[in-house]
Order: sequence, then structure tokens, then C-alpha cells
Amino acid sequence: MELRKEPLLTAAQIQKKVETLAGEISADYAGKELLLIAVLKGSLIFASDLMRRLTVPAGLEFIRARSYCQTRSRGCCEFLMLPERPVTGRHVLIIEDIVDTGITANSIVEYLAAQDPASLDICTLLDKPARRTTEIHPRYTGFAIENQFVVGYGMDYEEKGRNWPDIHVMK
Repeated sequence: MELRKEPLLTAAQIQKKVETLAGEISADYAGKELLLIAVLKGSLIFASDLMRRLTVPAGLEFIRARSYCQTRSRGCCEFLMLPERPVTGRHVLIIEDIVDTGITANSIVEYLAAQDPASLDICTLLDKPARRTTEIHPRYTGFAIENQFVVGYGMDYEEKGRNWPDIHVMK
């Protein structure tokens, strides 16, 4: 794995953005209880940092889905783990590490929307709109990035790099 020397996003930049997103989400959901659904494995660190900064009550569930094999999207989504409890009547915020083609995010939205939540939105740390193949638009976006493969802060390449505090571009 070869990386660009300088990080695309430093740990400090990421944490500042997480703080900003938490403030926006807390304001938008004031007076409501929120259910975060973290998309495993990539969003785990982001979801954890974000959740600790929210000022509204927030529960947590997990969903595991994938549409990638190494660095390429397979064009379909496969669910490996679903939330334990139904989301009916709840304010649900899907927490994504990155929205790329939108296939995974769209599949998760369709699955959860069928359960009739009170509201359903997406918060993503990274957004790659140039690669979008679906009509999915996150309500909350940390950073829009170019079409680059990135690792760090939960995102990996073959399970490597998840624990890095910065986000790097893989060559």
C-alpha cells in the first residue's frame, strides 16, 4: 500500500468537522431522541466521536453492508448485519464514513425506510459526488472529496489503515 506523504485530512481537521456536525445535528434534533445507525466497519470511529459530542439523547445500532471488493465497487449491496431493534417511529440518522457511488447508502435507506421511521437522514464524513450512481444526498456532509481511494480514521484497504488518526490518499 503506497500513500501520499501528506494526509488529505489531518486528525485536527477531522475533529473540528466532527464538532461542527455534532452542533448542527444537535440543533436540528433538539427536543427529539435520535437513533444513530453506524455503518460498519468504516464509520465506527466517526460515529463514536460524533455521538460523544451530541447534546441530544442518542441511541446506537449497527448495520453492516458492503459493495466494495478491494478498491472497486461491485455495483450491488450485501447486508452482513442488521440493526437488532426496529426503527419504526424513531428519528434515524445513518452514520457513514464515505458516500461514494451511493449504492450502499441507498440500499440502507431503502431497507430502513420500509420500517416507517419518523425521519431518516444520512450523515457522512466524506462525500464523493463525482462517483455517484444513485440519487442519494446526505443531509450532513463533513468533506466533499475528489475521486480518490482513501484510508484512515476507520477506512481501510484490506483491513489496514483503520487505526490511523489522519485520512490519506492511497496511490
